[in-house]
Amino acid sequence: MAPYEPEQDTTEADELSAGRRKAVRYVVPLAVAGVAAATIGLVPALATSGDPDLPDITAQELIEKIAASDTEQLSGTVKISTDLGLPSFGSGMTGGFAPGAGGGGGDDEGGKSAADPSAKLMELASGTHTLRIAADGPDKQKLSVLDDAAEYSLIHNGDDVWAYDSASNEAYHSKDGGAHADKNGKGGKGDRKDLPKELPATPKEFAEQALKAAEKSSTSVKVDGSAQVAGRDAYRLVLKPKDSGSTVGQITIAVDEKTGTPLKFTLSPAGGGSAVVDAGFTKVDFGKPSAATFDFKPPKGTKVTEEGDAAKKPGHPGGDLGDFKGEGPEGLNVIGDGWTSIAELKMPGGQGLPTSAAGSDEVPQEAAKFLDSLGDKVNGDFGSGTVFKTRLINALVTDDGKVYVGAVTKDALVKAANAAH
Repeated sequence: MAPYEPEQDTTEADELSAGRRKAVRYVVPLAVAGVAAATIGLVPALATSGDPDLPDITAQELIEKIAASDTEQLSGTVKISTDLGLPSFGSGMTGGFAPGAGGGGGDDEGGKSAADPSAKLMELASGTHTLRIAADGPDKQKLSVLDDAAEYSLIHNGDDVWAYDSASNEAYHSKDGGAHADKNGKGGKGDRKDLPKELPATPKEFAEQALKAAEKSSTSVKVDGSAQVAGRDAYRLVLKPKDSGSTVGQITIAVDEKTGTPLKFTLSPAGGGSAVVDAGFTKVDFGKPSAATFDFKPPKGTKVTEEGDAAKKPGHPGGDLGDFKGEGPEGLNVIGDGWTSIAELKMPGGQGLPTSAAGSDEVPQEAAKFLDSLGDKVNGDFGSGTVFKTRLINALVTDDGKVYVGAVTKDALVKAANAAH
């Protein structure tokens, strides 16, 4: 196919902006809308079987194609991997650090069901996972996380959202509007519960976040050839930060040539090496899924936790952590914008971490091992502190209890802390 246009210049930012804003609004067309789980190289079989010869298209036209996509019905299999460079502590990493997670299944001391999505879906934040998804408009979505001997499913069907964990034979159930019901128990018009949205799980959801960054003039945007994903021809849209200091190298989104649906998302780090995030379809069908796909009835003997019951138990986010629900941490301030934005906030209690985490009775041994393996001591005009590193997100925790975090380098964090001093 003929060469694509050169990288978009900053003078074209205004021209691209309108299309990008539309794309942000429509790029996740309620297909598996909001299914949770974070910001993965897929196996070679997912990549390409030869670049297809497609008609030329500009970056502006491709973004508008995404915005115009009206895909609401699909089914398929997604492979998602994350490589943040975190050390592995086996089950302790997910069981010990994930919110509300407890070893062994069942209700733990925090009162959470083993099927509660807020903890279960955090597992998608690391490693490689296979998902089976289906969607039929805004009221019917299903996502299943497939393990060797078990399956975890989230099902949204009309007024009901179910989560089922086959390993523990536990289910979690919530009703439409349950969290915002009025005195008659009815939810408001805007209270409909889609599947949880803590972390993205599909190429569309990742693409939505990336296109928000593409609204900034600090982003270069271009079409870089074509690919074949899950047997379908696709264009490759590439986004790159122009500003120095970001840990993001580039983001590549494979966009279905016929439907405008994102089929694959890859985030490559500025430091090189394998992708930090890679999520893509291995199989996809844009036909209407069977209605039975979204039917769910707890199997006999299943322990069912209702949303309201769990929220009343000690340790549940609806209780002890309720002050943070729907609001940012106290004192949150965002420094800068775009790719190099840094969040500044205060540690609870206004104190930093213990001088030696491993030697503190206040820090569990497993958590101390995790923190010490990531931390680098730093000094500056702000005083002293520790920078905790991953391949994408870095955080500076100062000894006087301030936190600076972002997808930026260690030097950028220290510079921000010095400027705020």
